[in-house]
Amino acid sequence: MTRRLHRLRALGVTAAVGLIGVGLAAPDASAATAPRVDLRVLVVDDGAGPVGAVTAQLRGEGVPYTTVDLDDAGRPTLTSAFLSDTAGGRPRAKYQGVVLPNEAPFGAGSAEQTALEAYERTYGIPQLDAYTWAHPEVGLDHTDAGGYAGPLDGRTATVSAAGKAGPFGYLKGPFSFEDNSASVDESYGFVAHPRTGFTSYVDTAVPGGTGTGSLLGEYAHDGRRELVVTFAYNQYQQQFRVLARGMVEWLTQGVHLGQARNYFAVHVDDVFAPDARWDPERDCTPGDIDCAGGTEDDTGTPIRMTPADAQYAARWEQSHGFTLDLVYNAGAGEEWKEEHDGKDPLTDQLLKDRSRYRWVNHTYTHLFLGCIQDATTVPWTCAKNADGSTRWVSRSDISGQISDNYDWGLLHGLPLDRSELVTGEHSGLRTLPQQPQDNPGLGPALAANGVRWTASDNSRESAQRAVGGSVLTVPRYPMNVYYNVGTKAEMADEYNWIYTAKADGGSGVCEDNPTSTCLPTPLDTATGFTDTIVPAEARTDLGHVLGNDPRPHYAHQSNLAEDRLLYPVLDRVLADYQALFADNTPIVNLRQSAIGAELKSRATWQSALDAGKVTAYRVGDTVTATAPSGTQIPLTAPEGTRRQQILGTTTFGTPYAGQRTSWTTPGLLQTAVTLKLP
Repeated sequence: MTRRLHRLRALGVTAAVGLIGVGLAAPDASAATAPRVDLRVLVVDDGAGPVGAVTAQLRGEGVPYTTVDLDDAGRPTLTSAFLSDTAGGRPRAKYQGVVLPNEAPFGAGSAEQTALEAYERTYGIPQLDAYTWAHPEVGLDHTDAGGYAGPLDGRTATVSAAGKAGPFGYLKGPFSFEDNSASVDESYGFVAHPRTGFTSYVDTAVPGGTGTGSLLGEYAHDGRRELVVTFAYNQYQQQFRVLARGMVEWLTQGVHLGQARNYFAVHVDDVFAPDARWDPERDCTPGDIDCAGGTEDDTGTPIRMTPADAQYAARWEQSHGFTLDLVYNAGAGEEWKEEHDGKDPLTDQLLKDRSRYRWVNHTYTHLFLGCIQDATTVPWTCAKNADGSTRWVSRSDISGQISDNYDWGLLHGLPLDRSELVTGEHSGLRTLPQQPQDNPGLGPALAANGVRWTASDNSRESAQRAVGGSVLTVPRYPMNVYYNVGTKAEMADEYNWIYTAKADGGSGVCEDNPTSTCLPTPLDTATGFTDTIVPAEARTDLGHVLGNDPRPHYAHQSNLAEDRLLYPVLDRVLADYQALFADNTPIVNLRQSAIGAELKSRATWQSALDAGKVTAYRVGDTVTATAPSGTQIPLTAPEGTRRQQILGTTTFGTPYAGQRTSWTTPGLLQTAVTLKLP
């Protein structure tokens, strides 16, 4: 098994947290001698999926942690000195929570296990057992006493009343364990009855038996608290993702560095432009430069929204409380108007409803902004100058595409953000293998036009990066609803071509790509879109939403036309989300500039953590946090938390999932962020 271990240096990162008012047993100490407990988590890693999942959640939220690798012969030994010391005359606990592979990875009664348990008992530190079996030592009956051990695929679980009153209060309804393949057991676990001291937070019906049993709960015993998880999982499975937030809140007692929200944004590209159509005979799209034997004259009827489609989009947005980002090409619309007697009812309708949408510049005519493409070969190559250098689209042409489209939008009253841009096909950015570098004129043209955030393709470049120094990318997820299809049958046909083996009439791409899987049999073009493609894409998109991932998704205007293929996917994502989450945990629907800023803040924060330049601690009911100048600090705290100002206090953060969260920096004349907990 390949493991990815995320390590943060502990040097220089200190935090202190008092234990008063957090619902735990704490040392009897006055405010003057209250202990400090670092806002940092200790992760003891055995290389298995559950610990890796919890670690990924911590890193994704921006929670500092230190990893002890059990497979590393040179790892530190857990002793009282490793876990605690004295700072400023106060006893200090170096970790606010402990993640273990199971309840006793060092062996019951061993020196390390004894030291760890004494530390937890002394400072009231919670312990998360990432995955263990049901037995009395974790507060559960054995499964042979009316319980169950085995696959959990497709099983429904519910959050108990205690779970909703505690760390899982952001969940509303039941959730299901993934069951993506009838031939593979994807989840395994133990369903068991609680004993004295055990409070179940997540229950399920006992498979093949009667009553319910616990899958996750808190075991209080011997002056310690453990969060006991009795099902296996990895960081991508939905059953973990819906519970991950609550697991972190329990582990940190609701006070920690970092934050998490559930984001979903959808860009609709090529608005005003027509899109070419998939040809099921050629198995390509005529007019594309990689479609041999096909020209633009062979495309048949292009796919373009109608006024009725635009009216439907506006009604859909209103009924779902969700804003689409329309990524527009004004020049393509003007060309369409010229070819149709100067009339374009679609543009008229979209402009009538302009205020209902967010609008993003997609360049005037969707020109490819990278190298000059040589289409005499398939795939295309970059044309060369006489000296062998690459021929580039000029900086002035790039600038014109940006400014002409933006100016058209201003003239027609579109609510625009000048700092946002999506180039056609994400062109201008490096495109492997043909164009291994950005167009040298791209960065200067973007900066000259006030662009700060330009979209990139997440399937090619998943990390935010700089373009020309001052502009940052915003990676977008391509949706598996293709730009060149308008009907369900067309979508299923192209999907078959991509995901079917050559022996079954497909392209064989799925056979050659190690990250792809071929369909066992081709989809029925009459039912495949609804029965297979929609649930698969919705599951993928919802996974991004639940993963604290702000990066937007993108489809095309063609997907709002004809059979309106995008809506069934969006309907499924939103319905599934609303069935899971309480009203206090809404989807966060940001525009591109806000997403770019979020990604930038996260990267800056992670760099500060990795460099050991963050300090955060709690003493009694006071939290203090510092970071390098200019670094936004993400903080999560309970409702009722106040922020200390030079004079008096103000309400801290904004509400989300029952907590208060914020990116923040020290105020005027302050050197640290100081919070007063309720």
